[in-house]
Amino acid sequence: MPLLHDPTTRESLRSRLQALQPGASRQWGKMTVDQMLKHLNIALGATLGRNSYTPLKMPMPGPLFRFLAVNFPWPKSAPTHPDFCVGDRCDFGAEKARCLTLIEEFTKKPMESAWPESPIFGRVTGKFNSRLQAKHVDHHLRQFGA
Repeated sequence: MPLLHDPTTRESLRSRLQALQPGASRQWGKMTVDQMLKHLNIALGATLGRNSYTPLKMPMPGPLFRFLAVNFPWPKSAPTHPDFCVGDRCDFGAEKARCLTLIEEFTKKPMESAWPESPIFGRVTGKFNSRLQAKHVDHHLRQFGA
């Protein structure tokens, strides 16, 4: 399972982000490419403890939900935390630059350190966050053919 902290994984995702164009068409879902980038930025920011979000009630016991989230494929158009939804169009270039910056900031935080509680998954480890965010970024890059 790839980790965002792994340099090879990080560079692969960064290259795919760099190649992303403002006119990229979605393969599924409702978000535009700029909205997707802002969505990733909200999620990465939440993982780093930026802002506060309403905790969600997990649809199943926490350990099982966390296991499924990192070990099984995500369905296309799966629901997300309401606070992570983006309704308005965004500045593609600014969101892309911010996403690349947040990935760097995220990977500078040691996996062994304490991480903020997730509004979706509750208390999690740095390793879980690193797996989850690598999977999340990959999922949405695939959504736009990158």
